[in-house]
Amino acid sequence: MLQLVPGYVPKTMTHLYLIRHGEAVVNVQPIMGGMRGDVGLTPRGVAQAERLRDRLAATHEIKADVLIVSTLPRARQTAEIIAPALGVPMTFDDDVQELRIGEADGLSLKEAWDRFGVPDFRKYPFRPIAPGGENWGQFILRVGATLDRIAREHRGKTVVIVCHGGVIDGSFIYFFGINSLSLPEVELFTHNTSITHWEQHHLDGIARWRLRVYNDTTHLRDIGAVEGIRWTSFNPEPDTGTGRPSVPLPTEEQEE
Repeated sequence: MLQLVPGYVPKTMTHLYLIRHGEAVVNVQPIMGGMRGDVGLTPRGVAQAERLRDRLAATHEIKADVLIVSTLPRARQTAEIIAPALGVPMTFDDDVQELRIGEADGLSLKEAWDRFGVPDFRKYPFRPIAPGGENWGQFILRVGATLDRIAREHRGKTVVIVCHGGVIDGSFIYFFGINSLSLPEVELFTHNTSITHWEQHHLDGIARWRLRVYNDTTHLRDIGAVEGIRWTSFNPEPDTGTGRPSVPLPTEEQEE
C-alpha cells in the first residue's frame, strides 16, 4: 500500500496529444481551405491516417480518454480513420480549427491575393487575410484559450486533439510564453499526421507544461517500403533512463 508523506500532494498528470490532419487537397492545390474550400484528404492523406491508425491500434501507446476534433473536413476525415484505434467517441470543436480566413474561403490563392492583397503577418500582424477572418493575434489567443479550457475541463486525463499545423504552432507560442502579437522568429514545420505530446504536471497547486514529443511521424516511414513496420514489436514507451539533470536546474522538475 502506498504511504504518502504528511502534507504531500501527489501529482496529477494531464496529457495533450496534438495530431495534425493527413495531407489534404488544399495542401497540394492552391485553394484557400476554410469550410467551403476544404474537400478533405488526398489519397496520400488517407494512407497517412491509416498508417497512424494501424500504429496506434498495435502499440496502444496513447490511452485516450477524450478525442476532440476540428470541424474542418480534413481533420474530421483524419479523425474518422484513426478513431477506432483510440476507442473513444469523437467530440467536434470549432475552436481547434485552423486560422479562419473569412471571405477568402474557397478562392484560389491568386483570386484571394488579387482581391485582398498578399498577407504579411510579420509586417501587418493585426490585418486578417480577408474580411471576416482572424488576424495573427486573434488566432493565437483562440488557440491558447482553447488549450487552457480543454486542459482544465479534462484535468488528469489523456486528450487527443486532431487539428491543424497552425494550432500546433500556437501551442508552442502559448506554452513557452512567446509573444503572441507578432510572428515568432523560429519557424516550425509540422508534418501531416504527426504526433505532438504535451504533458502537464500539477504539484502544490502549480501547473507546468513539458514537451514530450514533437513531429513524430514514424508511422509514415513504411509508405512505399518493401516491408511494413511491425508495430507489435515496438514498446509503447521508449526506455529513456531517469532523465535526471547532473546539477539542479530550475527548468527541470525533479523526479519524485
